[in-house]
Amino acid sequence: MHFPALLARLLFAVLLLSFSTSNTVAQDDAPAEPVKVGVYLSAPFVAREGDTYSGLAYDLFHEIAQRNQITPVYVDYETPRDLLAAINAGEIDVGIGNITITREREDFVDFTQPWHDGGLRIMTAASDGLSLGELLGELGDAGHLRALLWLGCIIVVATILLTLFDRKFDKDFPRGWLPGLIDSFHHVVSIATSGRTSRKPMFGAFGKLLSAFWLVCGVAVLAFVTSSVASVMTAAAVTDEIKSVADLGDRTVGVLAGGMSEAYAKKIGLTIRPFRTLGEASQALGEQRIDAIIADGSVLEYHVHHEAQAGLQVVGPLFDPEKYGFVTANESPLGKALSLEVLGAHEDGTTQALRTKYLGIEH
Repeated sequence: MHFPALLARLLFAVLLLSFSTSNTVAQDDAPAEPVKVGVYLSAPFVAREGDTYSGLAYDLFHEIAQRNQITPVYVDYETPRDLLAAINAGEIDVGIGNITITREREDFVDFTQPWHDGGLRIMTAASDGLSLGELLGELGDAGHLRALLWLGCIIVVATILLTLFDRKFDKDFPRGWLPGLIDSFHHVVSIATSGRTSRKPMFGAFGKLLSAFWLVCGVAVLAFVTSSVASVMTAAAVTDEIKSVADLGDRTVGVLAGGMSEAYAKKIGLTIRPFRTLGEASQALGEQRIDAIIADGSVLEYHVHHEAQAGLQVVGPLFDPEKYGFVTANESPLGKALSLEVLGAHEDGTTQALRTKYLGIEH
């Protein structure tokens, strides 16, 4: 064992003895009270299944507790705000989880040395493309729908005129009006959509020239329809796409109540809706009651891959970097003792091994 790690163990034992003594009854042979540990449930840092806990923060604290013969009693908290309030009120001795170290929080609680560097990311609903109704609405807003309606009217008029023309000059044309209109409509639509005609030209060179004119018109119509629909879909996709904080300006964003995502979103002026848990927030996102969620990047990635329903995705780069530490009451001897243990865990590779196990981070 490295000398700094050994020194950390010895100092921790001394400080723990001091802390335990202050929490025991007056008799010399009275046992030390268990350490009350508040856990902020937020996988992959702390998760609970039945009576079993797991996660990066939990495993790190559990390793420290075992090394130093601490007997922890765990209490669950759904939000960082609740956990910090419990620390401040003296209801618990230590708080663990992805609790961000901030200057404002340092005014009423103490943090250990950081054991992990984190940051925020964005979760959105995966786009399924435009529905028919949405497409028609976008075409109308762009002015293309009116032009397409005019094209429809032209096709109807061209069908009627072509039927009258063929009934007069083409002896092979169907004599009934309904079969004739259907045949002409098929011919006009074929030209408009594919630029091809299946009819032989009439009136010699003039008929060929007329057919060529119809083909050019058909190609132009097809190009207009394709380009208008493609441009509208592209513009709609770009407008709806969320890739960074800059795309959240006029949208409703879900945040975790009492967490740093709420503080950050308020600071930059976003329209927010707080939720007590990420599960509640992701359900609201799936039901389109909010447009995106801001939360810890590692938590969002874990949620998408292990817990969330299909159709959600984590987008954009990490922003608003944070450092996580364990929490104790102000001037608690446990604070310095845990800091020394965290430094020792960095030196002996414990924290790196846990990051690799839960987050896949190798460096």
